[in-house]
Amino acid sequence: MGGTEHLTVQREGAALVLTLNRPDAKNALSLPMLVGLYDGWLEADEDDTVRSIVLTGAGGAFCTGMDLKALAGRGMAGEHYRDRLKADPDLHWKAMLRHHRPRKPVIAAVEGYCVAGGTEILQGTDIRVAGESAIFGLFEVRRGLFPIGGSTVRLQRQIPRTHALEMLLTGRPYSAREAADIGLIGHVVPDGTALGKALEIAEQVNACGPLAVEAVKASVYETAEMTETDGLAAELARGWPVFDTADSKEGARAFAEKRPPVYKRA
Repeated sequence: MGGTEHLTVQREGAALVLTLNRPDAKNALSLPMLVGLYDGWLEADEDDTVRSIVLTGAGGAFCTGMDLKALAGRGMAGEHYRDRLKADPDLHWKAMLRHHRPRKPVIAAVEGYCVAGGTEILQGTDIRVAGESAIFGLFEVRRGLFPIGGSTVRLQRQIPRTHALEMLLTGRPYSAREAADIGLIGHVVPDGTALGKALEIAEQVNACGPLAVEAVKASVYETAEMTETDGLAAELARGWPVFDTADSKEGARAFAEKRPPVYKRA
């Protein structure tokens, strides 16, 4: 199991939990964190016993965005990862889910600050839970910067455009309740319980047929910008083979026999 000094990896049943672990810097993105994140996404993709991923942060914060000094590899925190970034200059975008989409569902468990690059990573996740004191926002314009992690493209596709533009152009903070009201997150829970709720959702996902879950996720993203006609054709092409799997037959048998199914990704 992977991980780095700024990213911990652990198993909770069939869920792989990735924890941004730099609490002294409110989990600002560092090179060790980005390397750990990307390796975590790959580990989840390659391990068939992993059926979902939970992304969270340590120390009461999710992520406050990029630490440019650490990304440059200056000092002990990033020095020994320079070769990874040199070998793959796209690594940081893959880690932030800008240029990589895991096959397995990604569930975000947010406590505290989830701003700038944190909100950008959030947009690459599939299901989102936040503690009621969590804070969201894209602060880049307030600093004369551009949210280049994908927000000018993705945000308007995930929430109404008027809300996306207000978040992008004002750079103001959003409470968890307001983020839920505009559709950026799906659940608001008492502080300190976001991870528990995310693991609860992961357990529900993990109980489903893994081939079906992965195909459904892929179809949702694949067809998002298609016409209805093209989307329905793509859905049929991706979904129909699922009915011919052993997992599909096991699901039907288990339902008839009133027992939990045992899926084998076959």
